Amino acid sequence: MPVAFRDQVAEYVVNLQDSIVTRFEQLDPSAPKFNRDSWTRTEGGKGISCAFAVPNPTRPEETNTILEKAGVNVSIVHGSLPPAAVKQMRVDHATLPSDPDTQGVLPFFAAGISLIIHPRNPHAPTVHANYRYFEVSDPKEPSKTVAWWFGGGCDLTPSYLYEEDAVHFHETLKIACDKHAPGVLYPPFKKWCDEYFYIPHRKEARGVGGIFFDDLNSANHHRLPTDKDPSSRPRSQEEIFGFVKSCGDTFLASYLPILEKRANTPFTEQQRRWQLLRRGRYVEFNLVYDRGTKFGLNTPGARVESILMSLPETARWEYQSEMGTDVESEEGKLLEVVRNPKEWV
Repeated sequence: MPVAFRDQVAEYVVNLQDSIVTRFEQLDPSAPKFNRDSWTRTEGGKGISCAFAVPNPTRPEETNTILEKAGVNVSIVHGSLPPAAVKQMRVDHATLPSDPDTQGVLPFFAAGISLIIHPRNPHAPTVHANYRYFEVSDPKEPSKTVAWWFGGGCDLTPSYLYEEDAVHFHETLKIACDKHAPGVLYPPFKKWCDEYFYIPHRKEARGVGGIFFDDLNSANHHRLPTDKDPSSRPRSQEEIFGFVKSCGDTFLASYLPILEKRANTPFTEQQRRWQLLRRGRYVEFNLVYDRGTKFGLNTPGARVESILMSLPETARWEYQSEMGTDVESEEGKLLEVVRNPKEWV
């Protein structure tokens, strides 16, 4: 019997989660294992949250693990979206149906993986990735899918700028994109990432970017063209899923070489201070602007622990900090790039 499409997506994200968590555990075998926490959602669905943190360290500065905090989460959920969530989503997803007879409630299914890695060393960058599938059913005929899309992306957030790391990260993502549409997908998705992971009140990007896409389906203008078909014929679910899998499968190759290179770099208290200030920016974006955080907290039965796992263990805010004001300093060089995004490849 053919496997339902939503079940194929669910199986993929679970397997990807296991491969990523296993690889990080192999990278630092003396560190505590990830806490693998399986959960069920009363309103419908389940998930696995894999979290890394050193339990109650008495002297965090002496803890010798590569990672400080990390989360690799999978959720496979279904149920009904309340009007508040539908209203927020319709801003970015015009294909969502609107039927006053159903009072705005829509049946949905969602499966995805979301991860965040916060290394301990200030020279090792934070990384985030998220790949998800969403579908909405007819309220009067729940077995009928009336809208579906994929979304996701991956981005790098360093505290200190190593240009070769940014180039490697972007090159790896570009290769994944070019497997499906040479020279076509990476440029707009890179631009979209720069625009999305932006903190308006700071006038700076969260990091050095990566790729980002949303509402990717067969019915709208976000299509997957090929070099032989620049007119961009509509793509099937399977073709778009193939692209998303290429992106997910390349995560370890894009990030682990960077982490392995930087994880044991000597650092000073001043550099640690700067890392915590940059993490403060990360918190500001996630809590004020990130659509995923807002959607998660607006969904009935929200699992707050999983939604807020993206936040770092420690962060810092200083009033009118002098760090980064010297444009010739290493901190100033990082600020120059996040205020003026570069083309890395």
